[in-house]
Amino acid sequence: MCISIKLVLRGEQGVSSGSVVEVSAKTWKREVLESDIPVVVDFWHHHCGWCRALNPIYDELSNEYVGRLKFAKLNVLESHENQHIAIQYGIMGTPTLKFFCMGRTLGEIVGYRPKNLLKEEIDKILSQSKECLEKSTAL
Repeated sequence: MCISIKLVLRGEQGVSSGSVVEVSAKTWKREVLESDIPVVVDFWHHHCGWCRALNPIYDELSNEYVGRLKFAKLNVLESHENQHIAIQYGIMGTPTLKFFCMGRTLGEIVGYRPKNLLKEEIDKILSQSKECLEKSTAL
């Protein structure tokens, strides 16, 4: 007799802390493009080992940047619409972290990074977002 047990760990298979917003094609515009603070989107999927390794780090960092940077996740394999968003923004592999400010792309980080290096890269990209926010005007 064979018994199968599935474990879902924090940060695995889309399970994230309360600071990370799960987005889809239906919520993309509201959560990412229309956000009043910069957004980083983790383009991921559950078959990606590096994505699963990045999840706990991404969750931790989301708590460190509350109010300065919104952390979101888009599962690129969840639907054709999600795949279309990934294609639209040039996502060629996972994990890819894409940064948005007032609907504009600000930068990206491709691949896994340990927490200290990821934090350095996020801070560098965030320093550029100040200019984006200052230059953005209502139409």
